[in-house]
Amino acid sequence: MLLKHDCMTHRIHFILIFLLMFSALELFAQTAGNASYYSHRLKGRHTSDGARYHPDSLTCAHKTFPFGTLLHVLNPKNGHEVIVKVTDRGPHTRNRLIDLSYSAAERLDILRAGIAKVIVTKIDLLPEPLRLIPVPKVFMPVSPFKYLKPELQKQLGRKSNSSIENPGFPS
Repeated sequence: MLLKHDCMTHRIHFILIFLLMFSALELFAQTAGNASYYSHRLKGRHTSDGARYHPDSLTCAHKTFPFGTLLHVLNPKNGHEVIVKVTDRGPHTRNRLIDLSYSAAERLDILRAGIAKVIVTKIDLLPEPLRLIPVPKVFMPVSPFKYLKPELQKQLGRKSNSSIENPGFPS
């Protein structure tokens, strides 16, 4: 019985070590390839995740990464870098790795060239198999204003750019 337990413990340790090594490789995986950027004509159109494209947002299109994934994009020619969020599928052109929003391309200084070599790295705090708490994929801004009593809402609505007086604390 004792030998069976030791064998099982060794298997579990082996599996954990394998998962750690595999996820560590994925964590630092970099991909080099060509990047292009979206045309201004696409402004306001829906991307694959349902959001509208805005040229001033830091977003991108990638063929395989899930929507919402953050990517670090580096232009090795000049050292400029940007963090973008995957919101679309593509590029649908051969020999391209990523399509960037206009603002992201501007920060990488590739507007004049149109296409440039970049290094793309997935940003992930913890590898998926090691996460104990699932990371939310969508963030919804919530206004605390609607949870206040109606009297306090009226009081806050009338005051502009002035701090709220708190009777319990000196100002």
